[in-house]
Amino acid sequence: MKKVTAKQALARLNELADPGIAEHSQRFFKTGKGEYGEGDVFLGIRVPVLRKQVPDYRSMSTAQTMKLLASTYHEARLFALLLLVDRFKRGDESDRKTVYQVYLENTRYINNWDLVDLSVYHIVGPYLEKGDTSILDELALSKSLWERRIAIVATFFFIKQGRFEPTLKIAAVLLHDTEDLIHKAVGWMLREVGKRDIAVERKFLVRHYRDMPRTMLRYAIERFPEEERLDFLHGRVS
Repeated sequence: MKKVTAKQALARLNELADPGIAEHSQRFFKTGKGEYGEGDVFLGIRVPVLRKQVPDYRSMSTAQTMKLLASTYHEARLFALLLLVDRFKRGDESDRKTVYQVYLENTRYINNWDLVDLSVYHIVGPYLEKGDTSILDELALSKSLWERRIAIVATFFFIKQGRFEPTLKIAAVLLHDTEDLIHKAVGWMLREVGKRDIAVERKFLVRHYRDMPRTMLRYAIERFPEEERLDFLHGRVS
């Protein structure tokens, strides 16, 4: 298979760019001064379009993929992450280890919620499936918003397997986080636990809901029966 470079991939992405979509994305992903995505730059390419390009760039080396991940352009970083996900899924044990390592060594470039959410539970979660998950505890205590989001969303992999303890453990660590994007992520993961075992989610919520940020609680109880949902919101559950 012919090797391809980050420069070639970026040229292709520029061909696919749409200024109208880029303008919308600049607003949607909060790129203004003081916002979580401050300074991010968009080409204007939808995720399904990016996914279609993956087969043509599978032969890109890890070093070239890292160059793409360091790009100023949001979609270039996302494309690099999609290539890493693809490599992880198709690779052998050595490939998987390499992808996992470069992922965690380059979290400074995984710096928006979609970049985390579209990659982490396809890489970090499965790599930790049979091993020590203490790296998630470390990430949950990070000063980086994105590393803390990586910690909780990585546990989606375990949720899908019916293993809820990693999620509940990280959720408890993040209960008092000050960032709205963490509140939403934790609430989302708790809701996913509840889809599989509502009793497990209820037990966690009964213990912790009074200490939760409002957004986290709302996300967590979104699928509850209306009466029960209101009981939690108004502090009537004990």
